[in-house]
Amino acid sequence: MQIQFKNSDVYFTVTGKGRSVVLLHGFLENSTMWNDIVKDLSKKNRIICIDLLGHGKSKSIGYIHSMEDQANMIKAVLNYLRLRKYVLIGHSMGGYVALSFAQLFTKNVKGLCLLNSTALPDSKEKITNRNRAIKAVKKNHKTFVRIAIPILFSEKNRNLLKPEIKKVTQEALKISVQGITAALEGMKIRKNRTSIYTNAVFPIQMIVGKQDPALDYLSLISQTKNTKVEVVEFPDGHMSHLENKHELISALIAFVKICK
Repeated sequence: MQIQFKNSDVYFTVTGKGRSVVLLHGFLENSTMWNDIVKDLSKKNRIICIDLLGHGKSKSIGYIHSMEDQANMIKAVLNYLRLRKYVLIGHSMGGYVALSFAQLFTKNVKGLCLLNSTALPDSKEKITNRNRAIKAVKKNHKTFVRIAIPILFSEKNRNLLKPEIKKVTQEALKISVQGITAALEGMKIRKNRTSIYTNAVFPIQMIVGKQDPALDYLSLISQTKNTKVEVVEFPDGHMSHLENKHELISALIAFVKICK
């Protein structure tokens, strides 16, 4: 299915019936990353998978896709579906979008799961790296993608999951230069949203990869101190939906059940 958002096509799928659960993919991904998870989650829930702006089959709306832009697009889709309350599950950049959504539309959120994501903004070092990435993308986006994907996995899984890595890379290579750079620009300017952890009236789950090359493990754990955030730890990298798929599905099913 698709709708228009700011004169651009936005693509999404709806599977199953029951409690509404919105799945938001990460940077260089699209809604197909959730295919295996949807099979299990949709048995008792209505699952909405959305291609974020500039990714998958959704078009770009500008040269910067802020997390607020993405959140407003998500709200437009959910309004179109006439849904009022839902659980949000976001992987990496999808988590940043989910946090922005939770801040903008708090009353609509029944639960929030951050999968390999953080509520902290980019550090100065990370912003510098984003700027370098933007230059690399503009120079040769295919080379950038082929380098960027494998390093998201834990070292051992870079060999064990070669077919999966190849598939993720093939999907990422379909994204336009504008889609990639607009996402990088948007992530670079995102806000600190750690206050949501202490102020939220809905359940929050954080899923952490202990060997995540993209996020600092200790920083993730420290964010949740003195909060009611449920932390679930897996032994591998940034791509828990592939590296720890079965354990992740169990954790998500259990989390969605408590979101009332």
